[in-house]
Amino acid sequence: MKKTNDLLSCLIFIFSALYVAAANNVTYDSRSLIINGQRKLLISAAIHYPRSVPAMWPGLVQTAKEGGVDVIETYVFWNGHETAPGQFYFGGRYDLVKFVKIVQEAKMYLILRIGPFVAAEWNYGGVPVWLHYVNGTVFRTDNEPFKHYMQNFMTYIVNMMKKEKFFASQGGPIILSQVENEYGFYEGAYGDAGKAYASWAANMAVSQNTGVPWIMCQQWDTPKYVINTCNSFYCDDFKPSYPDMPKIWTENWPGWFKTFGSRDPHRPAEDVAFSVARFFQKGGSLHNYYMYHGGTNFGRTSGGPFITTSYDYDAPVDEYGLPRLPKWGHLKELHKAIKLCENALLNNVPTTLSLGPLQEVDIYGNGSENCAAFIANMDDKDDKIVIFHNQSFHLPAWSVSILPDCKNVVFNSAKVGSQSSVVEMVTAELKSSGTSPDKDVKVSKWEVFVERAGIWGDADFTHKGFVDHINTTKDTTDYLWYTTSLNVDENEDILKNGSKARLLIESKGHALHAFVNEVLHGSAAGNGTVSPFKTQIPISLKAGKNEIALLCMTVGLSNAGAFYEWVGAGLTSVKIEGLKKGKLDLSNSTWTYKVGVQGEHLGLYKADGLNHVNWKSTLEAPKNQPLTWYKAILDSPPGNEPVGLDMVHMGKGLAWLNGEEIGRYWPRKSSKKEECVDKCDYRGKFSPNKCSTGCGEPTQRWYHVPRSWFKPSGNILVIFEEKGGDPSQIRFATRIFSSICAHLSENHPTFEIESAPKDKDANHKTKSTVQLKCPPSTRISSLKFASFGTPAGTCGSFTMGNCHDPNTTSLVEQVCLNKFRCSIELSDKNFNKDLCPGVTKSLAVEAVCS
Repeated sequence: MKKTNDLLSCLIFIFSALYVAAANNVTYDSRSLIINGQRKLLISAAIHYPRSVPAMWPGLVQTAKEGGVDVIETYVFWNGHETAPGQFYFGGRYDLVKFVKIVQEAKMYLILRIGPFVAAEWNYGGVPVWLHYVNGTVFRTDNEPFKHYMQNFMTYIVNMMKKEKFFASQGGPIILSQVENEYGFYEGAYGDAGKAYASWAANMAVSQNTGVPWIMCQQWDTPKYVINTCNSFYCDDFKPSYPDMPKIWTENWPGWFKTFGSRDPHRPAEDVAFSVARFFQKGGSLHNYYMYHGGTNFGRTSGGPFITTSYDYDAPVDEYGLPRLPKWGHLKELHKAIKLCENALLNNVPTTLSLGPLQEVDIYGNGSENCAAFIANMDDKDDKIVIFHNQSFHLPAWSVSILPDCKNVVFNSAKVGSQSSVVEMVTAELKSSGTSPDKDVKVSKWEVFVERAGIWGDADFTHKGFVDHINTTKDTTDYLWYTTSLNVDENEDILKNGSKARLLIESKGHALHAFVNEVLHGSAAGNGTVSPFKTQIPISLKAGKNEIALLCMTVGLSNAGAFYEWVGAGLTSVKIEGLKKGKLDLSNSTWTYKVGVQGEHLGLYKADGLNHVNWKSTLEAPKNQPLTWYKAILDSPPGNEPVGLDMVHMGKGLAWLNGEEIGRYWPRKSSKKEECVDKCDYRGKFSPNKCSTGCGEPTQRWYHVPRSWFKPSGNILVIFEEKGGDPSQIRFATRIFSSICAHLSENHPTFEIESAPKDKDANHKTKSTVQLKCPPSTRISSLKFASFGTPAGTCGSFTMGNCHDPNTTSLVEQVCLNKFRCSIELSDKNFNKDLCPGVTKSLAVEAVCS
């Protein structure tokens, strides 16, 4: 027995030694995180697992890695996981363990922002709605019920991660965890209880003993053992709370989110690169893009109100998982340049020199081999020439040049030379399942179910006056029916002369459809957070009893702000104007209420609920029909490209494929009176309204439908249309690169890294080289344009200049045709550099991949 025990003890010792050897010790000093005794300069990418699907996760992580990213960052979404007190879900899009394993298999680090409050334009900020209805609960303050459930959830997640050995201290990928989120903005509103809560949250997190540091973003009063971090468009001036903490940027916003009825915001690649370069120039060591892939607010997960189903965010990887070019490529080149500087940046104290009123250089090192410099021009209008180390450097306005050897510029944030593209949604007719495979036709048969306007089934309750919408539905549905009735005398003037009365409505939000005698008379929407929104809707009445039925909707619950959980929704006043007796106030009448709509209650979008009603088959689906459920059975769109659903001809509603929630659709248009741009000037500080497009157009037309949701045939598309549209115009489309392009000047250097011993800096070559790369499984099949000389325009619209080398096309074809990728150096060997003396020449190429 003793020998057996000795052997067991020996094995335990060996396995423990192996475990310890595999573990990563994560600490930090004033300069950076320190992993296993080595300072690390880290680039991180936010990818939220519920905003895509498991089939996409490996590709998204690999695209980030290929883009020069070391770390993946994600929130943990409490309301997606704890669906009821003590009831947890980790399947499908919420399979957190699977997501972390994919990151680990990619040999990348992970930042886990447990929160569990996330904001994130996510419904209710990620906190479960049920928690609001636990007696005595107030969110995000020194409140015992909230702290109890918050700590329970955080402990549950931490223990799950520990069980899988995911923390770096166990050999896993998680190097940082976050508690709370941007609480510093709102702490003051809660008084002393807010300060006490922030301190409690920090202490509670640290007590979890994860073996990795904890962070709190935008929290200026963190204790000394929790790192405060920055969230903003620019964080170069940020300073952590304590001098022994590293400078960490948890959210750099490379774009912005959209709301239904607003413009489409964009942030130029040049400005994103400028902000990142400035951060590292000024001592930053860990930078995270929020978002690197924005993804999709599937189902009813978007916050708001009015946050769109698309959460594309103008991110480096678009909603569908494709690299956004040139933004993704430009940032990849930036990351490569920054990494060349890592040793110098992390092991030297910088020296800052002024090179002009708005120009400066930060030098890391003493001019020997271990030296890097960042030269910045903060002038937002004019280019400048500066002298550094007896060399002349041209600095475009609002740019940073990176010199990894303090001599040669390998990257300038304002000079975009990476590949660009034209991305298109290529529509395909909906193809009925079972049709001949060589035919691509419209759906030959629709099935339709039309709901009654008003109370269906038994009423839930009656009440004199109005109830709050959210308190009534508890967010189990968007929908709540308010109905009442009034009698109209047959001698009313409006009945004799055929005129209309007016329904005067005030509401806290978010949207409504007004039915009178089961006929839709009008719709309205507005955010009544501060004061009720008002609308007037002309209505037709009849002699005798008239039923007023108002279908009110939420469009995403508030996701941030002090006491945000108390923000309500629903009607506050209903009056009728135009009757003989004057204005009639129905607000204090007896109203009958029904939660949800009938088809939703019956689960008509689920496999087990499809047969709960008698669907009516029709060759031509009814148009402009409110409260209508549409069902079609169809094949998968051809190919392997990402898929979107075109809903621009519909009104407002919800869509599902094979029971999976595509989300809310609403082709609500932005105002034509707003300011939009054809081309954005990247120079100067960015704000969400600076570079918008889409004025007068629907905010969202296309709705992402993941490929993994499709079957080869027999796919069931279900749509609930609230107000009426034209379903015959619904289309699936595939998202493709219709062209790839490059446009590079002969004085724009690109660089390659040469191998070097680990204890020395890598050498690098600089030269001007155009690079083209097709999407996977395609090749360059043809050229649309090629010119070396003075071409003008952008990808998709290049034009020939006065100066042109006639041999350009043949050269590019010889090098690139039928290749997955190709490189063309702008050298004398390849081009006639004597062409057009004194003119700076460039090469522009547009190619087709197939």
